[in-house]
Amino acid sequence: MTDPNQAGAARMSNAALMASETSAGSHAAAARPRPATFRALGAAEPPERIVLDGETFRRVEILKHDSWAATAVYRSASRTAKCKFNRTQQIGIVPMGWLGRTLAARERWFMNRLAGIEGIPRSLGDLRVDGAPVATAIAHEWIEGHALAEGEHVDDWFFPQLEAILDEVHRRGVAHVDLHKRENILVDDHGRPCLIDYQISFGIPTESRLTRVLLGGVLRLLQRCDDYHLLKHRVKHRPDQVGLSLGDMQRMRPWWIRAHRCVAIPFRTVRRRLLTALGIRSKSGHAFSEAFPEIAHRRAA
Repeated sequence: MTDPNQAGAARMSNAALMASETSAGSHAAAARPRPATFRALGAAEPPERIVLDGETFRRVEILKHDSWAATAVYRSASRTAKCKFNRTQQIGIVPMGWLGRTLAARERWFMNRLAGIEGIPRSLGDLRVDGAPVATAIAHEWIEGHALAEGEHVDDWFFPQLEAILDEVHRRGVAHVDLHKRENILVDDHGRPCLIDYQISFGIPTESRLTRVLLGGVLRLLQRCDDYHLLKHRVKHRPDQVGLSLGDMQRMRPWWIRAHRCVAIPFRTVRRRLLTALGIRSKSGHAFSEAFPEIAHRRAA
């Protein structure tokens, strides 16, 4: 027999969700497109067709198009890929193709360094458009699933598996660095964790002893940041597994994370106010007011 209270709560939850989706849709419709300067590809969009590993893929969806990159989903007869086209749009008279090539090369290096780890998307190699390689773009396999949602309850083994993935990333001399964002933790269609987005990660070439000596302390500090943010996600989603509260996490927050927040939060505030003044964001600052929401994956309706 259905609990009337649970049924009522479900109806209220559904109504709130529908209202939220309606509000998001109206904001998105009212939002103006980004000016070309604030778009990685300017007035252009990701190409309609690309070639990966000799196979032709067609664009099926643009996930986002912000100042740093345009990200789209492509599909062939047998596979689905997620492709990121880094910035090429110049700023005034300053060319920016060098930045796009640098960002793509960095992320490609990390994907190759972490190849073979279960729970990390597999690189699909060089991307070509009209027969020519695109040095500013990277591609990896698309994972069916969704970003870890606010308040989502995951299976008992989810965080132990995610911790094992992160441990292997660290063992290979890499710090994720951007693990504080839930959007970088995916839940695939089988409920398994995946760790994505290595654009700002940090790593040390294993063949360089001098570099390891000079930067080893920085790497270990950033890896400790990864561990802290993973624990914080676990406290939010499975507090029964750790016996800690968010208040405990605030007291445990390392000094270097506090220092970073002193810089990052004001910078983010100024950026959002600028985008709001340009009409790209609503006054609330929510990303859904933009033409392309800044998210990695969306849960299917």
